Amino acid sequence: MQGNLPPEAQEKIEELQDLQESAQQVAAQKQQAETQLTESQTALDELDDIDDETTMYREVGELLIETDYDEAEEDLDDKVSSLEVRVETLEKQEERVQEQFESLQSELQQMLSGGGPGPAGGGGMGPGGPGAGG
Repeated sequence: MQGNLPPEAQEKIEELQDLQESAQQVAAQKQQAETQLTESQTALDELDDIDDETTMYREVGELLIETDYDEAEEDLDDKVSSLEVRVETLEKQEERVQEQFESLQSELQQMLSGGGPGPAGGGGMGPGGPGAGG
């Protein structure tokens, strides 16, 4: 199928496939971080209903270790803050990958419709174009 395409178009298709793979990885990481964030926020909310003298435990690997209310609350606050930053970072990364994908897709469509590089085809298709680098 791709054997009839010019080498430049084949390269763009490979770049599109790589970007699509990156987008899937970022989406999976974001989903995981959002799940952890929701769980941590729920646990933090549950602390409001618990007497601060109640014996509590936290998971450390395969063990449950006794902890006090203030330490549990502080740990959860830190975790929520960290996860919020992580989710925000992944959202920005997801947007960048999507923009790169759309730009590259547009370049490929121009290339395949005969608009190729040159005065009428628009620049940005050379090695330093929008899809360049990692």
